[in-house]
Amino acid sequence: MTSILTARGQATFGALRPNRIFEAWPDGYEIPTNGALVGNELPPYAEQRVVHSGIQSMPYFYDNSVGNSEATHTLTYPRDWTENGVTTLSIWFRGGPDNAAETLYVALNGSAIVSHDNPNAAQINKWTEWTIDLQAFADQGVNLANVNTIALGLGDKNNPQAGGSGKMYFDDIRLYPLAP
Repeated sequence: MTSILTARGQATFGALRPNRIFEAWPDGYEIPTNGALVGNELPPYAEQRVVHSGIQSMPYFYDNSVGNSEATHTLTYPRDWTENGVTTLSIWFRGGPDNAAETLYVALNGSAIVSHDNPNAAQINKWTEWTIDLQAFADQGVNLANVNTIALGLGDKNNPQAGGSGKMYFDDIRLYPLAP
């Protein structure tokens, strides 16, 4: 297993200031066409009560009245997603029943997109693991030995439409040799 975002945040935060999750995952702050906001407004910026494992998760607010919401993490490590026989991306997420039903997606290198099978994933009110076969990204032209960015989004990246809003939590974003 290789972590991209662990509950403790080591792989994501590196030398960044503690718990400033929005520095590791730039969002739509001050971008009028992106309704994503990552992290709490005041410290602690990472969520410390609603967690899947460890001591924190990433709170993710989305407002698709502007069409789309997306937060993107630029990778320094791990960039080679073929290392050690990795074949699967695992993301734990949690939404809420009051959230607007928006398509949940992951994008690699800015353009290869895999959407969650459940169009109401944002409304699931329990921790849910989403496993993605990395071949789905390779089939879209991603060089899995050189992944530059990973983005978490809600809405339709390729055809933004005005939509609803809500709050999600993400935790334990990891790479596995086989599906867990």
